[in-house]
Amino acid sequence: MKPKSRAALGQISDMDLRLLRVFRTVVDCGGMAAAELELNIGTSTVSRHIKDLETRLGLHLCRRGRAGFALTAEGEQIYAQTTLLLSATDAFRSGVDEIHQRMGGQLHVAVFDKTASNPASRIAQAIALFTQQAPDVNLNLHVATLNGIERGVLDGQYQIGIIPGHRSADTLEYTRLFDETMLLYCGPGYPLTARQAQLLDWDDLRKHAFAGLGYHSPNMQVSQSHRVPRKATGFDQESIATLILSGQFLGFLPIHYAESFVLAGQLRAVKPALFRYTCDFFSIVRRSPQPTRAARLFQSCLAQAHAGAV
Repeated sequence: MKPKSRAALGQISDMDLRLLRVFRTVVDCGGMAAAELELNIGTSTVSRHIKDLETRLGLHLCRRGRAGFALTAEGEQIYAQTTLLLSATDAFRSGVDEIHQRMGGQLHVAVFDKTASNPASRIAQAIALFTQQAPDVNLNLHVATLNGIERGVLDGQYQIGIIPGHRSADTLEYTRLFDETMLLYCGPGYPLTARQAQLLDWDDLRKHAFAGLGYHSPNMQVSQSHRVPRKATGFDQESIATLILSGQFLGFLPIHYAESFVLAGQLRAVKPALFRYTCDFFSIVRRSPQPTRAARLFQSCLAQAHAGAV
């Protein structure tokens, strides 16, 4: 006898969308207790919503208990589909607002990490301009990796991204905003005196333990162009800084971010006249479908705020 196939989901109701939003929030927060504050409902209610969603879908989405919260393989797939569906729903709502010439709904902006301390960055000023002109738009600001921001803008999870330039995609539109200078640093325990550092060149650097970013980026481009292998890998500036602070590795960091460590005597720039590079930051939106009015306004505010810095 053939096993019974599961019933199809059928039409998606408003309640389904609500349950999916709860599910996405639980995953994003890393558990039901953490999602309680975000959703403003009790943990028991959150748990019941997740159970209702599992019953509705006929799938076991997550494991919860003493070992903590974790998605099942099916839950991982449903989370990915949920992200796409809710992004499309938000885009539809924004489209209706466009028809009515309203500027409301949600705007999701993703920024590469450690930009707030960059004196050339005017993102905060752009946010102030935007909120004054679009007070009915709910602004959501995310911090993500370079590749995560690009993927998020392309799949509609984010409407605007702010990233260091490293390659161009025909499906994205780029607007230059500001730049950032990177220097090579070492921790106080690293076996390299100031005199030895002054004798280094790029060939010598290959003999040292180098910590670099593990994805396509200006950091990776520079290390590959000079054939400097990674001894350790980080996936954001915080992880690179931590590796350097261990005293076991050399690595590149933005000057503005490293400054506080330098003043505290925890980091030292290594031959800054040679080991340095500058990268430009861009705002990105996808070309198709056309960005919403709110996204275009935010893009305009970014350009306006950075006009004097470009």
